[in-house]
Amino acid sequence: MTQALVTRNQTLALPLPTGNLDQYIQAAFSIPVLTAEEEHSLALRLQNDGDLDAARELVMSHLRFVVRIARGYSGYGLALGDLVQEGNIGLMKAVKRFDPDAGVRLVSYAVHWVRAEIHEFVLRNWRIVKVATTKAQRKLFFNLRSKKQRLGWLNQDEVNSVAEDLGVKPEVVLEMESRLSGQDIGFDLTAADEDEDAHHFAPAAYLSDESNDPALTVERDDWNSDASSSLSTALEQLDDRSRTILEERWLTDNKSTLHDLAARYAVSAERIRQLEKNAINKLKKTMTA
Repeated sequence: MTQALVTRNQTLALPLPTGNLDQYIQAAFSIPVLTAEEEHSLALRLQNDGDLDAARELVMSHLRFVVRIARGYSGYGLALGDLVQEGNIGLMKAVKRFDPDAGVRLVSYAVHWVRAEIHEFVLRNWRIVKVATTKAQRKLFFNLRSKKQRLGWLNQDEVNSVAEDLGVKPEVVLEMESRLSGQDIGFDLTAADEDEDAHHFAPAAYLSDESNDPALTVERDDWNSDASSSLSTALEQLDDRSRTILEERWLTDNKSTLHDLAARYAVSAERIRQLEKNAINKLKKTMTA
């Protein structure tokens, strides 16, 4: 027992290699696994005394488990070293929150934290555009991707089955399937692209912002000026009552109601409505003539 403890302490005292992933993994797997008694004792020291050496030993002895979990996410096209690094963050969070008297081993408790950090990293970096933002989408991202690798495109029965299993709506499953099948593309193609026709299909060709185009700005200002001038001329050709009704019903911030105008001119609201309709028809004829 004493010899094993000396060997473990000697191993933990050696720094883990950081420049080579294979060497790091080899070193992580060379660290002995703690027994239940040793793990409980170290966790008590951390909890009661804030012993950072105990925390370090708990973390180091579980690095091999992080590597194993991270390898399960190698199919997302992300570097294993980055996945391991994120998983180690989750492991350290788990060690900090671990209750030695909960009756479970640290590795069982830490799995959730390790996976959670790796999940966050995958979601942030799998695509340029984030594919999962809501809780339902995040759940679907990892479960649906594994199902699609076996099934390809899902038919409606499979969509309904996945939705029922994961407790989401079928529309959410279809939307996530579409996102998983899409690809990130650049806003504009590079100058090195030899196919000139391809430039017409780049988003820059059909998503351009024309709001600040000088020609369009002048055209828009001229149209507004002409429309205002035509409206003023048309209003001048109306009688005073019709013009007042239109102005107070349509051209002011505090618009009058039909009943307000009816009370002013001592007529019915229906008569005001008729005068308003006739005035609008006269305006249309004058402005389009």
